[in-house]
Amino acid sequence: MSRKITTPVNQIRLTNVAVVRLKKGGKRFEIASYPNKVNEWRQGVETDIDEVLQIDTVFLNVSKGVIAKKEDLNKAFGHSNQQKIVLEILNKGEIQVGAKERQHQMDQTFRDIATIVAEKCVNPLTQKSITPGLVERAMKEIHYSVKPGKSAKTQALQVIKLLQEKDAIPIERAQMRLKVEAPKGAGRKIRQQLEEIINTAESESYEDCYNFTFTVDPGKYRQVDEIVSKATRNKGALEVVDVCVTETDDE
Repeated sequence: MSRKITTPVNQIRLTNVAVVRLKKGGKRFEIASYPNKVNEWRQGVETDIDEVLQIDTVFLNVSKGVIAKKEDLNKAFGHSNQQKIVLEILNKGEIQVGAKERQHQMDQTFRDIATIVAEKCVNPLTQKSITPGLVERAMKEIHYSVKPGKSAKTQALQVIKLLQEKDAIPIERAQMRLKVEAPKGAGRKIRQQLEEIINTAESESYEDCYNFTFTVDPGKYRQVDEIVSKATRNKGALEVVDVCVTETDDE
């Protein structure tokens, strides 16, 4: 007589799982999510929790399918509300990433960095935009490695400096186009203080009020804002007309 092998009632077997783990009350609690979805949830890209979780159950061990007991939840969390505990683990837990998943995340971050660099920069010889593909190739040439603990935006700023230092490709931060609107009486003072900061003065008028449009390095935005605020006693306005000025803008 053959015997039928069954899975214990307190065990659930799942496949293609990304595990999120939280240590609390001396125990490790885990939830089972879909690969790549936890970061999207935490970034606000994904808002439907059903698209993030494989099952809204708290485990002691996802890979073995061992479900956390009610007494364990009460002891560690002070209650046994599965939905609240799942959310706490999802938001605060550590993502357990396998080699394949880790490589996927690194590759995606690498592409994200290249895209941000391309959006922020131009070729200084032509003042035209550059492509993410060109940046990716240059990053590979200088052997840039993604830093897992840092955001793509932070790393993009570092990559720009590295590409310039190593002369990998012609690249520089694209200029911002800003517009100042202020009382007439503050116009001359503002223009005088901005003279050494701005790149190109594009238009200026003293009709109903003072209006001045110009381009400037993005890194000097805060300095420009402080000058306008002080010169007008917070009665002026600074508007970002274009975040990234390229040659195509003027064609």
